[in-house]
Amino acid sequence: MSAVLVENGPDKGAIWHFGEIAKEAKALEAGSAWADLSHRSVIQVQGPERLTWLHALTTQHLESLLPGQWCESLILDPNGRIEQQFILVDDGESSYLFLDPEYAEPLLQYLERMIFRTKVEVKDVSDHYALLKAPGKSDLIGGPYALVPRAELADTKQAFATANMEVGIWVIEAERVAIGRARIGFETDHKTIPNELGMIDKAVHMSKGCYRGQETVAKVFNLGHPPRRLVLLHLDGSRVDLPTKGDKVIYDGKVVGFVGTIARHYELGPIALAVIKRMTPADALLEIFPAALEKDVQFLPGDGLSATQEIIVPIA
Repeated sequence: MSAVLVENGPDKGAIWHFGEIAKEAKALEAGSAWADLSHRSVIQVQGPERLTWLHALTTQHLESLLPGQWCESLILDPNGRIEQQFILVDDGESSYLFLDPEYAEPLLQYLERMIFRTKVEVKDVSDHYALLKAPGKSDLIGGPYALVPRAELADTKQAFATANMEVGIWVIEAERVAIGRARIGFETDHKTIPNELGMIDKAVHMSKGCYRGQETVAKVFNLGHPPRRLVLLHLDGSRVDLPTKGDKVIYDGKVVGFVGTIARHYELGPIALAVIKRMTPADALLEIFPAALEKDVQFLPGDGLSATQEIIVPIA
């Protein structure tokens, strides 16, 4: 069957699916799948001081990053709120940052402002390099990945396809939701801190030097708990309608959070990631209501889409 494309959002133009979702999902789970992620933007950082410079700007420990080692990192604002999320690899001469297209220009501008006298150069090389999800069992950052010069993209895709199945964003995102990995713009808002999303000791390295926003991250980690937490929602599968990004999560008639990414998983059925108030009981039956509803509306039990939660970020 011919490919169906993503029509909107950050993955617009990428392949959504090929019409056989279960087969694609099983191939992905088995490690015998690959995906074209060439719609992602690529920013290149060159120069002898690139790793120590990126180490100082981001939440990740990058000073001793080995060539070919992939990792996920964030850039925070002064209050510890997430501004940027990207995956990164270094080839021994340059570092490459991969991110959703809408965030590329703001990131490029920020990096250029932070150069000062550092021996680095930054530029958008999306027209010259592309990202592929390579065959192999998925890791915690959605890889394995391959950095490919666009001049070699067609040959690389053909090589991957000789013994592996190409899959679309549908199953890539369903897998991400199922393992509870948050994505900027979906599970984040203007006040999201990494502690709320289970990113500590993953995208956020807790044994590195200072970086912007570190005080908030360290304080919440050492002295308390984040005000909200990421959860996996198992949605009522008896209804044909699914929530949309930003819909309200309701408990006991009150708004306790918002829905992020929604997916249909080949085994788990309809699922979603959501960010809710930390003290919402773990066994609470939640309901989803449209985001467009007025603030003073009365949320009546049974009128929304019911959902149960699976803990990702601990309550205490």
